[in-house]
Amino acid sequence: VIFRWWKISLRNEFRESRPGEIKQSQEDFLDDSSLHIQIAVVFGAKVLEHVLNLCRGNYDFLEQLPVPLLLYIISFLELEDIARLSQVSRRFEMICNSNALWENIVENLCDTITPEMKELAQEMGWKQFFFTNRLQLQLQLRRRRQKQDAQNKKNN
Repeated sequence: VIFRWWKISLRNEFRESRPGEIKQSQEDFLDDSSLHIQIAVVFGAKVLEHVLNLCRGNYDFLEQLPVPLLLYIISFLELEDIARLSQVSRRFEMICNSNALWENIVENLCDTITPEMKELAQEMGWKQFFFTNRLQLQLQLRRRRQKQDAQNKKNN
């Protein structure tokens, strides 16, 4: 484990200061509680926890993937697996229930999605749209059209 730091100051006495560095084996770092405290003070508890987990070999690569890539991967899962994945962590719960994921799923599974259907899905949420049966969707679309027609007549 290597930590480097630089002193940034307007004071003249620190102008010529060189970067500092601490090199420790992972085992030594895990035992150095004073360094843990310094890291937590400077970088925060989450960074310290992350570094400690790295040194212990507890690194979840899946958690570190960017959201767009996770959305792409998750969109290939079965619905039951998406439900299970949503229970893994808060991050995966958020991703598995996101409009972006369900919009992707709907677009992959449905033959045609009209602009009107897209608007309805955005209003009600793509996940809700996906799980609403076709008859209910048709009824909601008909109501939407009637409402829009009434507003158009009112405005004209």
